[in-house]
Amino acid sequence: MDKLETLAAIATNLTATLSATDRYQRLLEALHIAIPYDAAALFRVEGNALIPLAARGLTPDAMGRQYSLSNHPRLQTICNSQEPVLFSKDSPLPDPFDGLLSADPRKTHHIHACLGCPLYVNNRLVGVLTADALAANAFDHLPLEYINVIGLMTGAQMQTVDLLTALEIKAERQGQLASDLMADIHFQRGQKILGQSAIIQQLRQEIELLAKSDYTGLVLGETGVGKELVARAIHNHSHRRDKPLLYLNCAALPGTLAESELFGHTKGAFTGAITDRTGKFELADEGTLFLDEIGELSLEIQAKILRVIQEGEVQRLGSEKMTFVDVRLIAATNRDLEQEVGLGRFRADLYHRLNVYPIKVPPLRERKEDIAILAGYFAERSMTKLGLGAVRISDSALKLLGRYSWPGNVRELENIISRSVLKASANAEGSDFITIQQNHLAGDLIATIYATPTAVSSFPSPPGQKISLREEVKSYQIQLIKEALDNNAGNWAAAARDLDMNRSNLHNLATRLGLRQKNDL
Repeated sequence: MDKLETLAAIATNLTATLSATDRYQRLLEALHIAIPYDAAALFRVEGNALIPLAARGLTPDAMGRQYSLSNHPRLQTICNSQEPVLFSKDSPLPDPFDGLLSADPRKTHHIHACLGCPLYVNNRLVGVLTADALAANAFDHLPLEYINVIGLMTGAQMQTVDLLTALEIKAERQGQLASDLMADIHFQRGQKILGQSAIIQQLRQEIELLAKSDYTGLVLGETGVGKELVARAIHNHSHRRDKPLLYLNCAALPGTLAESELFGHTKGAFTGAITDRTGKFELADEGTLFLDEIGELSLEIQAKILRVIQEGEVQRLGSEKMTFVDVRLIAATNRDLEQEVGLGRFRADLYHRLNVYPIKVPPLRERKEDIAILAGYFAERSMTKLGLGAVRISDSALKLLGRYSWPGNVRELENIISRSVLKASANAEGSDFITIQQNHLAGDLIATIYATPTAVSSFPSPPGQKISLREEVKSYQIQLIKEALDNNAGNWAAAARDLDMNRSNLHNLATRLGLRQKNDL
């Protein structure tokens, strides 16, 4: 094969393998067509050292070394040259690969032929290609111009590989980012914080104030109050609004998986890690990362989060490399973190880093004047999901909603309204709109409202008159049963369905309340 055919074969080989993960290794294999080496290595220049990218014909430990130029004069000579260097067989300079050739298993022979080629891209030294042989005259027949062309091709291939690798990393990041943002759509529960109460107006002011800074945010509140909406509002009012907001529920992940989700991992870092993975911190670079239920994370992971906050450093599982990120962190929890610190379950240093400007989201029972607005919003959403006509909420139903203590907060209200719309739609054929009545809510609320005195929140007693809780419960139960019967033309089975009760239980209750006699059953 003549030299032109050899170069054509190299170019064809490289073009055919551009998409492979072992591009550098295949590059050395292709170059073996042109250079009869026993060992070859490709290095990247990083400061005053050469970092091996691929090797062929060298023992495995050669890839684990960093080759300092000050300790390896032959490599330094190559880096200082503008053209390929062929060392004489009697050169006094030590060869960095003596004893590392796999073709010399006894490590008894010195390398006698050594060729080095500096790799330039746009007049900048980016790498070094070395070739070694045990035969002293192995490279004597290679013209300098020929080696120069091989060096140019190798340098161009390095640049191509770097560009492709960067594109692959960017594509992977964009793919994961798209996946996370799509998941975020499902996580969203509305786009804004609804309500006109004074406490909600104050909350909006605090959100806008915190959003102006780049401080870490800590959102506190009970389960279901809407902490995720607050985090979203902080991001949307910040200078990062055009960058991604990513979400991670820390309570839903075991320790190892949580660490991988946050910081990423390399292939083989643990069982099941079959590919490299970018963590949430890297994906959210220049944007915002919202960690829901941060109090559920282990102390070890808390320490790593603290390092990201302080230094901006992220280290993937299984990697020694540090990556620097610029992420605005917002954390949320329903735990008392100060108490958790005292119990040794949360790091004090991380707590103080998070607690720069805490925002407390009020429970629904503290802003009951917003219930009607929220109920209307959720009714409209349910109407759209179910493909129904207009949905209305009766005054009596709104009053009932206002008397409940809402331990599940806004999320519980959403669930109850959704079920009530579905129940109300069952008997709405031929109607212009659906109306949610008390009986559609009764199965969810009545037992709880009257189970304990604390649940009755807005039933004022006349001045100077005491109200018996037992009588009040009885009166209200009678009212609901009568309303259900009226809505179902006196049909007890249909009324039981509306009240979300077993038919026999409704008969027994009606008997105890004096609405019917035993012999009527």
